[in-house]
Amino acid sequence: MKHLTHALAALLLAGCVFPAAAQEAQTNLPRVTLSAGIHQIDAQVAQTPEQREIGLMYRAEMPQHEGMLFIFEQPSEQCFWMRNTLLPLTAAFIADDGTVVNLADMKPKTLDSHCSAKPVRYVLEMNQGWFARKGIKPGFRLNGSSFKR
Repeated sequence: MKHLTHALAALLLAGCVFPAAAQEAQTNLPRVTLSAGIHQIDAQVAQTPEQREIGLMYRAEMPQHEGMLFIFEQPSEQCFWMRNTLLPLTAAFIADDGTVVNLADMKPKTLDSHCSAKPVRYVLEMNQGWFARKGIKPGFRLNGSSFKR
């Protein structure tokens, strides 16, 4: 019984410690510079399944010129939701050549699904309203070394 009590106590302690560590924003990802006409974007790159899963979760703020570029191995329908994401964001679903396929405004802390209108390899998340303020709509082409020409 004593061993069971110690094992249960260890599990409870682990449950308290590990979720706290998992709730940290990832801020040390590689970066790439993208351009949207005259506007420069400093984008962190999330390309592993683990990096993409965490994305911009747990961030309390993000500078206006920064975003996160999600890169997938191959084009497919990409769907995003905002669980544990504190910032209102807009997702740009982007074709291989950098063309914006569609945009989706996403509310913080929701499980609403926001999907690409067709298969894409890239998704760029920026602060909500950034694309609208820059006049970027579906059909606009972004430039950067990540996109194929």
